[in-house]
Amino acid sequence: MGILAHVDAGKTTLTERLLHAAGVIDEIGRVDDGSTQTDTLTLERQRGITIKSAVVSFVIDDVTVNLVDTPGHPDFIAEVERMLNVLDGAVLVVSAVEGVQAQTRVLMRTLQRLRVPTLIFVNKIDRSGAQCERLLRSIAERLTPAIIPMGSASGLGTRSPSFTPYGAADTDFTSGLVDLLADHDDAFLAAYLDDEATVSYRRLRGELAAQTGKALVHPVFFGSAITGAGVDELISGITELPPAAEGDADGLLSGTVFKVERGQAGEKIAYVRMFSGTVRGRDLLRFDRNEVGKVTGVSVFDRGSTVQRDSVAAGRIGRLWGLGEVRIGDAIGEPRTTPERNLFAPPTLETVVVPRNTADKGALHVALTQLAEQDPLINVRQDDSRQEIFVLLYGEVQKEVVGATLANDYNIDVEFRETTTICIERPIGIGAAVELLPKTRSPATPFLATIGLRIEPAAPDTGVQFGLDVKVGSIPTHVYKTVGEFYEAMERTVLEILRQGIYGWEVIDCTVTMTDCDYQAPPRRWPGTTASDFRLLTPLALMGALKQAGTVVCEPIHRFHLEIPSDTFGATVSAIARLRAAVQTQQMRG
Repeated sequence: MGILAHVDAGKTTLTERLLHAAGVIDEIGRVDDGSTQTDTLTLERQRGITIKSAVVSFVIDDVTVNLVDTPGHPDFIAEVERMLNVLDGAVLVVSAVEGVQAQTRVLMRTLQRLRVPTLIFVNKIDRSGAQCERLLRSIAERLTPAIIPMGSASGLGTRSPSFTPYGAADTDFTSGLVDLLADHDDAFLAAYLDDEATVSYRRLRGELAAQTGKALVHPVFFGSAITGAGVDELISGITELPPAAEGDADGLLSGTVFKVERGQAGEKIAYVRMFSGTVRGRDLLRFDRNEVGKVTGVSVFDRGSTVQRDSVAAGRIGRLWGLGEVRIGDAIGEPRTTPERNLFAPPTLETVVVPRNTADKGALHVALTQLAEQDPLINVRQDDSRQEIFVLLYGEVQKEVVGATLANDYNIDVEFRETTTICIERPIGIGAAVELLPKTRSPATPFLATIGLRIEPAAPDTGVQFGLDVKVGSIPTHVYKTVGEFYEAMERTVLEILRQGIYGWEVIDCTVTMTDCDYQAPPRRWPGTTASDFRLLTPLALMGALKQAGTVVCEPIHRFHLEIPSDTFGATVSAIARLRAAVQTQQMRG
């Protein structure tokens, strides 16, 4: 189960309360005091926000619940993205005071797209200004109309609020439940119309659980993580409504790596969600890119802590040591499904990281590379010509956190250049270029190979596609054992070159085809054409083709949904027009 919300809605406090209710902890930690179970980083305790997703596990009525507490700040949305593909269900937390906020809508839209069973918990009913009926209308309008309140809240805005669950005797609840469930199930509707009396309350609850499990409806609970009001009812909802995962510990091995971190000794630790099978210590695991690693240690999340074990089985989350080449998103064993990529918009900001002590330049690159293992979207790259290191960002808070992490964990003091917007280049025509094989190797013609490349535009969002249109006999078999090996080497080189186009930005949405290829076979005393000839000659041919095709530089475009008082409309439109925004549609409500 994932706990998701807009920042400051109370996710981490709710996690503390759930652990307390399950008997895992004796005292509830406070975010402001830095004493919570899941905010373990020094920066999290200092700032009072969640930066890294954290896992805790507890047992309720023989049901093991693996709870993932995720960041709410939009600068750390990448952390949320990595969790969504491994969730069986989610609790979306909404503040009873602030109501539905920007990030709440983004998260709910994504949960619906992935069809993740989602319960909604309206938190902070003890706070002054807490809403109930008005907030339910807002949730129906802004998130989804397929909601059903599971009880009534009283004592709003007081120190002793309460939540009373509805039951079979609450006719308004049962009739509302019938209407909601009938909207999504024709068989249920027919049975109800045929004989209303035969549709028992037990069947209503069973149908509610079934449709919640299919992410068709979303039960709403009210409560307070601080006082504990409504939390027991939420726990009952967690164990009753979303379906428990069915995993065969003896089945075919299948898991997904959703988080990577470094231990105290610098070793890589992979967090894996097991869907099927069992991973044991000393197992040889094959994961994506045909990499193989030997498991040297296993720990499992159990009752609020991690415990060293011999194995981790289906249905559990474990930490694995020894997989030195593993990356976030890798499948362990058989892939369960193809995970959705780019659930949220990628970073559109970039900055240069500079060590204050020039002697730290090498250490800085190593440190940032390790941080990129934990957050691949920062996409560390080094510009060798300018001797600068770039990282991608979602915002200024993330920049501050990266800087503080480098100082605290790696003892490297850095400064950042001004944050700039990332652009991309797209080809606007077709270009071709050929670099021909010389008769002899010389300083003027140092590469013993022929490479011809054609580049042409492709449809938006298709990335870079590479293809071969050459005779098999023109491929140097003394260098590459198979055509597949030659293809992979050329594709890898082309993708690397296109990270920087004519104007210095990454080139995307194009098709690159190799049209000419030739080599010189090695005589007895001379190696002839080598792999480096192809690798070093490719940039000349590719950039020649790209210059002939021409590119256009494109800026990122953001779409915003603004809710404003009607009497400010004219002033708002004028203000955003000065920022080069274009108003598309408008609607009056209320």
